[in-house]
Amino acid sequence: MLDELIKVREDALAAVGAAVDRSSLDEVRQSLLGRKGLITELLKSVGKRPAEQRRSFGQDTNEIKKEVTEAIDKKEAELLSTASLFSRPADLTVPGIMPQGGSLHPITQMSYDLNDAFRSLGFRIYREHEISSELYAFDYLNFPPDHPARETMDTYWLAGSENESGAGRLALRPHLTGASVRYLQQYGAPARFVYPGRVYRNEATDANHERAFYQYEALIVERDFSFASGQLFVQTILSKVFGHDVPVRMRAGFFPFVEPGFEIDMQCQVCFGEGCRTCKHVGWIEVMPGGVPHPNVLKAAGLDPDEWSGFYINIGLDRLVMMRYGIDDVRLMHSADLRFLEQYK
Repeated sequence: MLDELIKVREDALAAVGAAVDRSSLDEVRQSLLGRKGLITELLKSVGKRPAEQRRSFGQDTNEIKKEVTEAIDKKEAELLSTASLFSRPADLTVPGIMPQGGSLHPITQMSYDLNDAFRSLGFRIYREHEISSELYAFDYLNFPPDHPARETMDTYWLAGSENESGAGRLALRPHLTGASVRYLQQYGAPARFVYPGRVYRNEATDANHERAFYQYEALIVERDFSFASGQLFVQTILSKVFGHDVPVRMRAGFFPFVEPGFEIDMQCQVCFGEGCRTCKHVGWIEVMPGGVPHPNVLKAAGLDPDEWSGFYINIGLDRLVMMRYGIDDVRLMHSADLRFLEQYK
């Protein structure tokens, strides 16, 4: 390339880079690429060059024109981007806008609060996978072979294991209770532990039910643990969560994994016992089953039921959150609607 063209190229790119706004950039464009621009005039002069220079001079000048055009387009895009930021006069003394912060989901917050409450009572936090098996979800928990919970109308069985049984037949865990056997097999007794998590059931949704929801289970296994201590244990946990004493009632109920078993209800904290949609207008809401671990469950965990006993509860975490905040429809908490969730920062 001739020294003359090298100088034109350097000066042209420097002029483009020095443009501070679109107006000055347009002036640069006209001075270089306009009808009477420098590069345009150079291209017009190709025919006047010595014959041996015409080919190389024309090619080099066109390369300079292409490079300068690209530089101008890039500079224009930068100026447009900057101009959009300052399309209006900016008052730099005005305080900035705080970035929007996130927050914990109310169910997550409730789980953390329960963790703190149970830790203060000497409990360990335990977690397991969301995929369980027929062995841990039903067999070890004393469910008979013909129990309806084993049917596909209730439990989400995983494709590919339909012809298996026991540990080979896999499912999305329908409850957390199988973790009690798994924990005791691993760590033995005595034991005090809780295990929060999400479970799945194939059922119709309404204000009180969802297909995927959260539970929070707690288990005490000791050599001498009275039923009265279990009742006090439930009342203590609820008072820690809600910050005040919550009326509780316990009704006899059958669950294969406890003997004796109980339905544990708390006074509805949405209507405080007067009756509403959440509690089906009875003033009470079932929040957990509970009872003494069944001897067959203890045997499955490798413990002697004549030596060990204890107390078990399964807290409906979603329902407990509804009670805390006065929410009357469980589906709201799983809607991912920020208008709803932002109320609980």
